[in-house]
Amino acid sequence: STVFCTQYPKKDWHARLGGAAHADAIMDRIVHNTIWIDTGDRNMREHTALPQ
Repeated sequence: STVFCTQYPKKDWHARLGGAAHADAIMDRIVHNTIWIDTGDRNMREHTALPQ
């Protein structure tokens, strides 16, 4: 099993991987047969930061 954690939306992954044939190959292996867990839009660093 492999776990990918990212702060980037799925739609941006291909471009961030270089957008070429290598990105296609990586995305094919990552995207198919996966279980997606969306943890929401909340940024925990901002949430737990002390007020300034």
